[in-house]
Amino acid sequence: METLTDENLITGFYSAFQRLDADRMNSFYHNDIVFFDPVFDLLKGNEVKQMWKMLCSNARDFSLSFSDISDKGEGYYTCNWTASYTFSATGRSVINRVKAYMKIENGKIMEHSDGFSLHQWASQALGFSGKLFGWNRFFQRKIKLKARKKLLAYMQR
Repeated sequence: METLTDENLITGFYSAFQRLDADRMNSFYHNDIVFFDPVFDLLKGNEVKQMWKMLCSNARDFSLSFSDISDKGEGYYTCNWTASYTFSATGRSVINRVKAYMKIENGKIMEHSDGFSLHQWASQALGFSGKLFGWNRFFQRKIKLKARKKLLAYMQR
């Protein structure tokens, strides 16, 4: 396989995400990948790869765009991406605007964190209760625990 520039690696990752190709997405990750986002919190290694497999296999009415890949120096990059989909638990439409932060070493993504407003996401995905309580830490903790539980159940299959 030819060596990709870091920008092409990120483009490859998000192009695979557009096709919901979790295996291809995961091929860009180092085996010791560390991932963080507001829903799943901190995941490592296989947990990260299984999360993408679960999310891609459950996606409905999905589309994704990405832009503004930016080299921040010393292997760090940012990228903006927006996913539109139907949240399977409620059937509600979600448009999630995300800022990704990545650390690339030796042609693999070592660190990946996605930043977005959990309150904004909950307002769309969960409706009135998300809009009313999505800012609350207790409510957010329930969202995170449910996501973690769903991932663990997926991994045990």
